[in-house]
Amino acid sequence: MSPSHQLPKNYDIEEVERRWQSTWRDEENYFDPSSPEPRFIIDTPPPYPTGNFHIGNALNWCYIDFIARYKRMRGYNVMFPQGWDCHGLPTEVKVEETHGITKNDVSREKFRELCRDLTLGNIEKMRATMRRLGFSIDWNHEYITMLPDYYRKTQVSFLRMLKAGDIYQSEHPVNFCTRCETAIAFAEVNYASRTTKLNYFDFDGIEIATTRPELLAACVAVAVHPEDERYTGLRGKKLSVPIFGHEVPVIEDPAVDPSFGSGAVMVCTFGDKTDVYWWKEHNLDLRKAINRKGVMTGIAGPYAGMTSEACREAILADMERAGILKRQEEIEQRVGTCWRCKTPIEILSERQWFVRVHHDEILETARKITWIPEHMFTRMENWVNSMEWDWCISRQRIFATPIPVWFCTTCGEMVLPADEELPIDPTVDKPRHPCPNCGGNEFAGEKDVLDTWMDSSISVLHVTGWDGSNKKPPYFPAQIRPQGHDIIRTWTFYTILRAKALVGSHPWEQILINGMVLGEDGFKMSKSRNNIISPETIIEQYGADAFRQWGAAGAATGSDIMFNWNDVVAASRFQTKLWNIFRFVMGHLERGADPAAPVTELSDRWLLVRLSGTVAEVTAAMEGYQFDRALRAIREFTWNSLADDYIEIVKGRLYGDGEEGRASACSALRTTMDVLFRLLAPIIPHFSEECYHALTGRSVHKETWPEFEYTDEDAQRKGDLLMKTVAELRRYKHDRGMALNAPLGHVTVYAPEHLDDVGDAGRALVADLEWVTGTPQLEEAVSGVEFNMAVIGPTLRGRARGFMEAVKALPPGALKNPPATVMVDGEEVAVPPEAFTPKIAYRVAGEDVEVLTLGDLVVTIGQKP
Repeated sequence: MSPSHQLPKNYDIEEVERRWQSTWRDEENYFDPSSPEPRFIIDTPPPYPTGNFHIGNALNWCYIDFIARYKRMRGYNVMFPQGWDCHGLPTEVKVEETHGITKNDVSREKFRELCRDLTLGNIEKMRATMRRLGFSIDWNHEYITMLPDYYRKTQVSFLRMLKAGDIYQSEHPVNFCTRCETAIAFAEVNYASRTTKLNYFDFDGIEIATTRPELLAACVAVAVHPEDERYTGLRGKKLSVPIFGHEVPVIEDPAVDPSFGSGAVMVCTFGDKTDVYWWKEHNLDLRKAINRKGVMTGIAGPYAGMTSEACREAILADMERAGILKRQEEIEQRVGTCWRCKTPIEILSERQWFVRVHHDEILETARKITWIPEHMFTRMENWVNSMEWDWCISRQRIFATPIPVWFCTTCGEMVLPADEELPIDPTVDKPRHPCPNCGGNEFAGEKDVLDTWMDSSISVLHVTGWDGSNKKPPYFPAQIRPQGHDIIRTWTFYTILRAKALVGSHPWEQILINGMVLGEDGFKMSKSRNNIISPETIIEQYGADAFRQWGAAGAATGSDIMFNWNDVVAASRFQTKLWNIFRFVMGHLERGADPAAPVTELSDRWLLVRLSGTVAEVTAAMEGYQFDRALRAIREFTWNSLADDYIEIVKGRLYGDGEEGRASACSALRTTMDVLFRLLAPIIPHFSEECYHALTGRSVHKETWPEFEYTDEDAQRKGDLLMKTVAELRRYKHDRGMALNAPLGHVTVYAPEHLDDVGDAGRALVADLEWVTGTPQLEEAVSGVEFNMAVIGPTLRGRARGFMEAVKALPPGALKNPPATVMVDGEEVAVPPEAFTPKIAYRVAGEDVEVLTLGDLVVTIGQKP
């Protein structure tokens, strides 16, 4: 135990946090495969290493660290791994922005090298932030998806699902980003509102309305509703496409909305998902008018080579010259955009790789997982039920896991590597054996790469020890997956799909969903809104523990959380308050206190009852991942029960010389400090470590979670009365302008039962206070009168003064029961209702007293002479 004089008056956040971070050892947090303790495996989100560990990441990792630290204290063998999801568009786009290039400006290997260098540098930056925030990560289980030992498993998983028929290659309409020049999955399509023009033009005698005239060359039909009487004569006919001249059929389909535009719809391949539906349903032609770079193809005739935007303006101008453009009107439209670069997507027909989506199987598997909060399952369910296409997993990029497939250039046979050959890059490596179909030795490697979600969706398999076989990994399923609600339709969905396909089971026992961080303006933090605050900015001013408190207290799990500096300031003030309490306690403990002394006095026993209730509340909250509830219970106990009630009432006994009473208080305080810092350890690890080490000489993070139970109904009931009485009498002093240390005189508290507080209340109030069982024998006397001038003034006006003199002359009995009239200057004047109130004085055994009624208690306060 450190003497209090060695504890600085002010808590030095920077010094304490840096010191403990340099003291703690990574191996203290390693998962032990040989441990007999129950396992608790966390499938931690692997962030994109962009170098910016933003506040949303930090909130998620705070939750994970609360869980990991708590579970370790509960005796679990915890794995809190850290992964890095390196591949895919985010890294490539960053490299292109940083170097001012596109992926096509340098060789594939050079581009990959730039991506790897950027990634490794960013990982170092983000590791530093994680350490500064005090996250107890198991760095022994760190993984990096771009390294061979990880992406070998991605390739194994691809081959397993390909051979099982769950992966296939086909030409099919896909969402395509022409800026990134790659297909993307529906889960990667974001939507943005924009104002555009709806153009009405003559289409071979009927009016068509379209927002995308540049797709006229891709028109393959005109669709009308079967019950739209305006177009009954067009059934079975063909129309000539304006400007381009090719003929297209008129089709009928109930999906056409007769109220939109003219009710006749131009079907193009492809303007949107509805076009895809009509194309399939009516077996229409395929006309590719836009290529992968967003440029018009040869079927666009004179517009070939133009961007789609330039083509739109040129066709509208030509329509106007030809006299077929009738009118235009502005409309609001929701447009699908690339999740990374925000470019509006196109739907292109391309040969791609797909994963089959077995909707019912995925939902059945998802239902075996406990969702926290429960309603988040609905988001998963809605997403699965809305999926119309399979998952497109091929990307036309470079920095990603290569698709491990070759094609024989002689016969076209697909050639696959053996598991022991992996990992491979088919654009560089060659098959070890001739084509099994024709014996050829010339092969073309697949140039497309895998969607980055193919890497991260096996994170749970990787951390639980998967070897690539069909067997469940040794630690599978994981106990929990913590993540944001924004990636339910991606990471959650893909992981459940892959775990079921590869090992036939659900991936985790629980999934914990956290919300998004909103800026002080109420919107989601984003660079475009300029409302981002980095974790480093907060840490520099208030430290990691205050930031962690903000994360714990800000919102219920699953709810979005608004960042507010005042919440961080409040967290810092709580630590300052608790530091001052701790220094006060240590000062009394070092005077000599037996840590094994029995707790005998009422106030001390009451404190332990409150502490026991707090432990139960916090434990239940932590078990349910309700971190806001846990911290709130700790703060309320510290501010109210410990600081405001207990310490204020027990100070006199602590400073006194009574051995037994002082020993009881010291014992209660030492127990309270021990338990309190263990409760706080998962949330504010640096502060808790500093105080607990000073108290015990040990690390709080090697201690068990407190299982403190203390039941004493007598102490709880009587202690509540004691604390309430002292609080009310302190308020009595304050209301009368008395200093809290001013003498109060003789105070008698009449209680329904005997209460022995060993003088705590009297010392706290600076009063001669005694507790008496029963009720006081009060003698009432009228000591004066109070006038209500709001009644007297308006009613009596000039007679008010005479009226008050007449009332003062009334006998005491008449003041308590006012007469109907009084004589004022020889005239009888009516007494207005509520014109005055008699002052009642009380006496007990001949002593003048003031009386307070506090529920079942009556308090008399002797009048000072």
